[in-house]
Amino acid sequence: MKPILLALTCFAVFAGLTAAKPLNLLIITVDDMSADSMGVYGCPVPDTSPTMDKLAGESLRFEHAHVVVGNCMPSRNVMWSGCYPHNNGVEGFYQVPEPKHPHLVDVAQKAGYFTAIRGKVSHSTPYSPYHWDLDLDTLPDGSKAHIKDAESYGTSTKMGIDAASEAGKPFCVMINISDPHKPFYAEGKGGATVPDKHVPSRVFTPGEMVIPGFLFDDPVVRKELSHYYSSVRRADDCLARVLDVLEASGEKDNTVVVFLSDHGMPLPFAKTQIYYHSTNTPLMVRWPGVTKAGAIDEEHMVSAVDLLPTLCDVLGFEPPAGMDGRSFAPLLKGEKQDGRDFVIKEYNENAGRSRDP
Repeated sequence: MKPILLALTCFAVFAGLTAAKPLNLLIITVDDMSADSMGVYGCPVPDTSPTMDKLAGESLRFEHAHVVVGNCMPSRNVMWSGCYPHNNGVEGFYQVPEPKHPHLVDVAQKAGYFTAIRGKVSHSTPYSPYHWDLDLDTLPDGSKAHIKDAESYGTSTKMGIDAASEAGKPFCVMINISDPHKPFYAEGKGGATVPDKHVPSRVFTPGEMVIPGFLFDDPVVRKELSHYYSSVRRADDCLARVLDVLEASGEKDNTVVVFLSDHGMPLPFAKTQIYYHSTNTPLMVRWPGVTKAGAIDEEHMVSAVDLLPTLCDVLGFEPPAGMDGRSFAPLLKGEKQDGRDFVIKEYNENAGRSRDP
């Protein structure tokens, strides 16, 4: 073979290998946070979410995104099965040992990905322990990570990325941040203020609070809201650690980042209901080279039931049969989709097994 032809052949092979490098996936959820608790979503209390707002400026942000269910385990199982609760079997807070449908972890592993999870391990799949390659709740020194400790979220993220690298696989890492789920920052039983060593980078006071229209103005309400927004800021601190680790890993430009909440704030007329504030979620997707930084979709309604089919499209996973959701990947590319002018919500039961469909 002539030298020039050999060189061109080698270059073509190298280029093909480079182009074929699979994307990584980093999913980050926060727990019990309404969309309008973030600055970019119109939070009336300033300075709650600097890191989240920065991520929004690097991503495509959806104005009309909703989860299906206003409580945790059913909501998260919709996200990662692509099926409504009455179809995936997870209508409440209990184990479903023989699920009918594959979940994200199954689909990712089938595609050759290393899968790892931090937080909400038992709530994110139909039963626990599920098929994750690595549970990131246990830190390198063998201790259990504290769910409110910001630094530990960075540690867990690094563990997941490093383990995937050692396995020679792309990563599918899910980091589920506990805040602003109760107990809120510095809040004990009955709303009493207690010492809390996990101090957010900004602590809010009752006097700074703006009362949502579905609550009444009262000193007790103001106090609890100040604890809630301090916990939103602590969730923001956790996110900052996660994104710093991704940046330091060198994989940022080859990683799809998805950020959302599992449902709305844990206060009346939000969590465990199907009101607007129960399900309206911040949803941001950063797909390097595809999504436009700072773009906002103000037209289309998307649902958490669409997440798995969308990720299958984006990452080239083989989509499972029988999903209720459909991909909104065209929207990530700046295109339009018909039939996205409504979403469906569903409620069956709460964590106390009260059956109220």
